[in-house]
Amino acid sequence: MNKDKRREILVRLRENNPKPTTELEYSTPFELLAAVLLSAQATDVGVNKATRKLFPVANTPQKIWDLGVDGLKEYIKTIGLFNSKAENLIKTCRILLDQHQGEVPENREALEALPGVGRKTANVVLNTAFGWLKDNEGRYFIAVDTHIQRVANRTGYAKGKTVEETEQSIIRNTPNKEEFMFDLHHWLILHGRYTCVARKPKCGSCIIEDLCEFKEKTE
Repeated sequence: MNKDKRREILVRLRENNPKPTTELEYSTPFELLAAVLLSAQATDVGVNKATRKLFPVANTPQKIWDLGVDGLKEYIKTIGLFNSKAENLIKTCRILLDQHQGEVPENREALEALPGVGRKTANVVLNTAFGWLKDNEGRYFIAVDTHIQRVANRTGYAKGKTVEETEQSIIRNTPNKEEFMFDLHHWLILHGRYTCVARKPKCGSCIIEDLCEFKEKTE
């Protein structure tokens, strides 16, 4: 894989989807934060089904706090790990109310200090809700989940045994960062979700098949 191949991959993904975005449904930074927190080890479809019932009733830190843990569980019990997620979301709401005037902080450190929020979730919120391309220190970042981990390593675009290694490899190997980094997370995650799937990738209908270095291609 070289710079020219990587650029062509990005150009094709952009032509196929010029304005990609998350499939989680949200209308405010807090709704996005809550949805991403709920999405760990769950599908966006499953999270959306739950939040369509939850958000019309409670879509602010105060309103979710007022529901309480047991009240919140009633809305999210169809989502995997809902017990721990309810606890974390309630605790997050309390911190947002006590320390951030009920607003989602536009700051990585503050986001990662919230219960259940790690680097990936913070990256998604900063990129998708606030439109960040770089972090507070001026460094590029990308949220890496299992889909992106798989696509990057399988295609040869980037290599890394951990999500942290893969993130740094993607950043290091992405050409024309100002042009491509903002949308790269969504291009890769959607490609992994619908084409470069885990068990049997759909290589025959893949728009970057000829650029991909995966040796066990399928029809």
